[in-house]
Amino acid sequence: MTIAYIGLGANLGNARETVERALLAIDALPASRLKAQSSLFRSAPIDSTGDDYVNAVAQIDTSLTALALLTQLQQIELAFGRERPYPNAPRTLDLDVLLFGSEQHQTATLTVPHPRLTQRAFTLIPLLQLDALIAIPGYGPAHTYVDGVAGQVIQKM
Repeated sequence: MTIAYIGLGANLGNARETVERALLAIDALPASRLKAQSSLFRSAPIDSTGDDYVNAVAQIDTSLTALALLTQLQQIELAFGRERPYPNAPRTLDLDVLLFGSEQHQTATLTVPHPRLTQRAFTLIPLLQLDALIAIPGYGPAHTYVDGVAGQVIQKM
């Protein structure tokens, strides 16, 4: 089994309910089980407009590959009405593979660790809530990046 971390975000419709329902869908993934989830957080959109986001991070154990996990997450997004009209568009649900064990991937389909994990408070802070000492493969201890996101507004719900 591999420990993976998934970022969740939504800012269209009832975003809180969507994230809560998405956590249940993640718990139902094949060959996987939800081990922990962060608190829900509210954050302002970055490089976009629209309502604030509701964000969280989930920790799972999985025997899926990183690519198979991404495929399953994209199916969940589609079930929640996810559309991709343009980059950083408001969304009903966004699910990202943030970390996949100690693996590093960089393909046209999947980049792990997530390329903006250390640059976004809405992923970094919930991740650290789950594991304050976690190290990001290729980057080092996650807590060393907190000062870099200190100017981004994030509020625990």
